[in-house]
Amino acid sequence: MSKRNSQEAKRAARERLLAERQKQKKKDKIRRQLVVGGSVVAILAIAAGIGVAVANMDGGSEGDATDWSAVRAEVDENADSVAAPSNATGEDGLTVLIGDPEAANTVTLYEDPRCPSCAAFEQGVGESIHEGIENGDYNVEYVFGTFLDERLGGTGSRNAVSALGAALDVSPEAFQGLHEQLYAVDNHPSESTDDFGSDERLIELAQNVPELEGNADFETAVNNSMFAGWALQMSDKFDGTEDVSGTPTIKVNGQVVEAPRSAADWEAILATTLVEDQPQDGAEEGAQEGDGEAPEEGAEEEPGTE
Repeated sequence: MSKRNSQEAKRAARERLLAERQKQKKKDKIRRQLVVGGSVVAILAIAAGIGVAVANMDGGSEGDATDWSAVRAEVDENADSVAAPSNATGEDGLTVLIGDPEAANTVTLYEDPRCPSCAAFEQGVGESIHEGIENGDYNVEYVFGTFLDERLGGTGSRNAVSALGAALDVSPEAFQGLHEQLYAVDNHPSESTDDFGSDERLIELAQNVPELEGNADFETAVNNSMFAGWALQMSDKFDGTEDVSGTPTIKVNGQVVEAPRSAADWEAILATTLVEDQPQDGAEEGAQEGDGEAPEEGAEEEPGTE
């Protein structure tokens, strides 16, 4: 090979090497751009996810049309203007009393709609409690908390209480029916889900209640968050009860009792806590036999209230 040809070959080799290096630099540059771009996209995606989470936190869970932050602001500013269900009682409209208001005994139940222990309690004892109401042994006041929304995330507790308010607005029977549906074995969600955050799901469960099946007024109240403010006030009432630290909490005539696990447990509790309803005419006869005053012994005990 001539010296000239050797020099040309070396020059060509250097040019090829330079071209390869330049090509590699371009590849490296593109790779770095892709990595940076991908990181930016990932960051933006995370930010978007956080935005959605915050939006849902301020508003409702998926399927919950309620803007709970706005409702809270309205309740705090204009508490007296909050709409209460037609069949709620009390000066503040926050007393949910089922049964004969004149019953000699009052059972008070403190529950959270998402509470699994409340579901177990209702599944084991709920039927017996309803029988006692029908027999006139006692009336039942319901007080609902929503603390599991804060603990677990979501809005299912608040949304369910709002729907219970819509049912109570229809009738006490409608309230009882929906309450039973919420805690039924096949319907109550696990703690890891927020089924009650969906308006559609609550309306679906309500179709199993005769008073609510196809009830347009109820569905409108749920979809329009008519009793969302009332639900938050109910939750505030629960939070303000000093001797209630969890759910379910049961009181009989104002005294906290151990939560029963079965109908037999419930009957045993009632045997030691209920007072007897003294006939009014018997009390009058006793007063006539004495000096004009009713005897203290055997007098009717005033039921405990919240």
